[in-house]
Amino acid sequence: MRPSWTRGRLQGLIRQGLGDRPLIVVSNREPWIHTSWDGSIRVERPASGLVTALEPFAEASGGTWIAHGSGDADRCCVDAHDRVAVPPDHPRYQLRRLWLSQAEQDGYYNNLANRGLWPLCHVAFVPPLFEAAHWHTYRQVNARFAEAVLEEAAGGPALVFLQDYHLALAAQMLRRANPQLTLVQFWHVPWPNLELLRTFPYAEELMEGLLGNDLIGFQIPAHVRNFLEAADRLVEARVDPDADQVLRGGHGTHVAAYPISIDFQQWNHDAAAVPVLEAMQRWRQRLGPHDPDLLGVGMERLDYTKGLPQRLRAVERLLIQEPTLRGRFRFVQVLANSRSQISEYHALHTELEAITAGINARWGSDDWQPLQLRMERCDIPDLMALQRLARFCLVSSLHDGMNLVAKEFVASRSDGDGVLILSRFAGSALELNGALPVHPYCLDQLSAAMALALRMPEQERRQRMEQMRRQVAEHNVYRWGGEIVSDILRLQLLHPPVRHPAPSSRVVAHV
Repeated sequence: MRPSWTRGRLQGLIRQGLGDRPLIVVSNREPWIHTSWDGSIRVERPASGLVTALEPFAEASGGTWIAHGSGDADRCCVDAHDRVAVPPDHPRYQLRRLWLSQAEQDGYYNNLANRGLWPLCHVAFVPPLFEAAHWHTYRQVNARFAEAVLEEAAGGPALVFLQDYHLALAAQMLRRANPQLTLVQFWHVPWPNLELLRTFPYAEELMEGLLGNDLIGFQIPAHVRNFLEAADRLVEARVDPDADQVLRGGHGTHVAAYPISIDFQQWNHDAAAVPVLEAMQRWRQRLGPHDPDLLGVGMERLDYTKGLPQRLRAVERLLIQEPTLRGRFRFVQVLANSRSQISEYHALHTELEAITAGINARWGSDDWQPLQLRMERCDIPDLMALQRLARFCLVSSLHDGMNLVAKEFVASRSDGDGVLILSRFAGSALELNGALPVHPYCLDQLSAAMALALRMPEQERRQRMEQMRRQVAEHNVYRWGGEIVSDILRLQLLHPPVRHPAPSSRVVAHV
């Protein structure tokens, strides 16, 4: 499975297309974190699909990545301009850290972004929190990110690649301050339909901010259509649906779908390597005696969009409908702690523990428990090992822009076996036709899919997995990046330099 897009091909296209034009990546999350550890400083690369997707951009151009410095030792490792060269073993770009106060983190990140925009976009039936004070802080923090970009661009042209719902206002601020910037933004989460978007009191300002971009990318075509409808109905703009373009105030914004992915070759290689094989043996010891053909797994961070209560209850429904599985089938759910400052996540954790305890009490015995809920941080080899051991992996998101866990499971199955059960409301369901599709709210569908996965003949399992592995191998993360860069060049979005006094690095915190 040799893909047509590789890291080298993507980086070659970036270097050739941009020439000497700087490239600036902007995200809330940083690609490298410095933390205090046992009297010394440790540097870590987060296990993040966003980092995997964006680092080739920064490395190819020797560019700059601007992000919030969240590590407790981050300040100790930057120069006078808040920069540090990364990766640490072979530096290829600059990480520019932005320092946010606790009040800024609470208003911008914890509240407006994650208690407002996150539930709004994911249709998770958790009431969003919209407070004017949080919106004000969000606007101010977007202005601070914009000011950092302007300083790095130094008054000249640059390609700025903004990320996600944390920075929805930055593009318009940047366009007004420096028209030479080419502004591209990728929106990783779903874009809500018009009726849902209208519940956000600042929807028009949100749209105006995003329309400062030259190109906006979404995960799937449905999100593109939702955005174009919002542009047509909410702001004074002309939408050209044939060209997927929004024209407003003399400026055009192109809108397109770019399904994000993973580095299949790397995942496939690592899954067959010695560290994963050793981790598989450790998992066998931790799980105790079990039938390897009767093991299901789920793994993601703790979040109410992942359909976790429904998933655990579906395991009980399976035991009711398939009595022969009692005392034999096990489901292991691994969760990474997430957004611990937000009350909704505390409540979810408590609910999951109660569901697990109740099911195990009703159906378990001294030597067998149907559910294992593991709230722990696992390294990538440990996650790959559990994926390799399982008969099936269950991804039951209530709504997801893409969901890379599904693709990671497929890439981890270097043995060519295994079954993926996948929510029809995950963006990856449009690509992974070999998965068993399920409605994540329907316990009967979830339990029936688990039963089917457990009894599916090996030949069918392998045929389905082979189909999905070919899809993920060809449509990898480098193809995602290559299509974005190709469209920037095809649409001639790179603005030529102009001669005028360098613009100020200060921006007004409004759109």
